[in-house]
Amino acid sequence: MLRIGEVAERAGVSVRALRYYEEQGLLATVRTSAGHRLFDETAVDRVRFFQQLYAAGLTSGNIAQLLPCVDSGHTDHEQRAMLREQRERLRERLDDLTAAIARLDTVIAATDTHP
Repeated sequence: MLRIGEVAERAGVSVRALRYYEEQGLLATVRTSAGHRLFDETAVDRVRFFQQLYAAGLTSGNIAQLLPCVDSGHTDHEQRAMLREQRERLRERLDDLTAAIARLDTVIAATDTHP
């Protein structure tokens, strides 16, 4: 079992973020008799996964809807629809980012010969 500070450090997030995940029902904890939070070893990877999903634009509500799918390996129709919608949104965002990189590459190439 890991203390909250250890999970925060290993996952690269704040203690406050971990408390928020717990409040949202995204992350389970066990309390010691002194009230300290203890996390399972899997919490670090789970928090990193949350961070990836947040960075991709998913909300805590989306993540909460997705977690049973991740944990069980099964989805229902509504969950699959949400996953497909999020995947399409991410693909569109990736296309936009790829286009931006191409434009930057063009500018860099055009100006590489300048001092």
